[in-house]
Amino acid sequence: MKRVAGIFGILVAVVMLTALKNPQFLEVGNLSNIARWTGLYGLLTIGAAFVIITGGIDLSIGSVVGLTGVLLPMLLVGSGWPVLPALLAVLGLALFIGWLHGVLITKVRVQPFIVTLCGLFVYRGLARYITGDATQGYGTGYDGLKLLAKGAPFGVPMPFVLLIGTALLAGWVLNFSVFGRHLFAVGGNEEAARYSGVNTDRTVTMTYMISALLAGIGGIIFGLDVNSVQPSGHGNFYELYAIAGAVLGGCSLRGGTGTILGVLIGTAIVRVLYNAINILGIATQLEFAVIGLVILLGVIGDETVKRLGARRAARI
Repeated sequence: MKRVAGIFGILVAVVMLTALKNPQFLEVGNLSNIARWTGLYGLLTIGAAFVIITGGIDLSIGSVVGLTGVLLPMLLVGSGWPVLPALLAVLGLALFIGWLHGVLITKVRVQPFIVTLCGLFVYRGLARYITGDATQGYGTGYDGLKLLAKGAPFGVPMPFVLLIGTALLAGWVLNFSVFGRHLFAVGGNEEAARYSGVNTDRTVTMTYMISALLAGIGGIIFGLDVNSVQPSGHGNFYELYAIAGAVLGGCSLRGGTGTILGVLIGTAIVRVLYNAINILGIATQLEFAVIGLVILLGVIGDETVKRLGARRAARI
């Protein structure tokens, strides 16, 4: 909880400093926009967190977003599929991708970095090939489906509502289920977990399936939000935002640690920073530099506090 409190302190500091510089930051419309984008990126970050907790990495998230994002309008508008079968086909493909990653990592013993890096290239190439690099869109139809991205029950953006629902489910899984205990055990020491009777291969595979599924859902919602999906650019760098939010939220790349609350706060920090850069008139060319530096400083601070705590415990 101390780590989460520290991360929350960073979020509060960024919000206060931005609001003091420009009070428009706290306007309802701007806060609603931040909540919407936090919801969209938060789904991807939760998926990345599951993988990172086991000590893995998923670099293919952005390309899965791109592939699923263009595939759904192709099936609906281009091929005339009904909505439900098209959704099931796209999400089924995302699950298959996650399963394939898990098999290659656990059975073929290829490093997660290599498997998902190759996936990053392959899925982006497939998205561009099957569309002929042509932009895909939903046109003026499918208003009911578009509510997933543009709806706002009780004034709260639908992506944020979906994020909260997903976070509650993910939090329950991590903290109260056997699968959650297995995740932390694998991330802490995979060999010890295997000797303790944990099916480590299945556990790892399921985390990549969760990550790919949430990336697929995110790809659909991102596509519905912009209504026009460019296969070469849709989802680019999104895996970096997801990993950054998870790490800033307290997930160690060494595995074994992480909380969903921390992940939500980490995602919010990344999106608030992005919004602050725009609203304060900072040159957009510095966007990645500012976000990267703040994340680096936050992680360094967290590691410093952790080391100091370990030293104090050792003295006692």
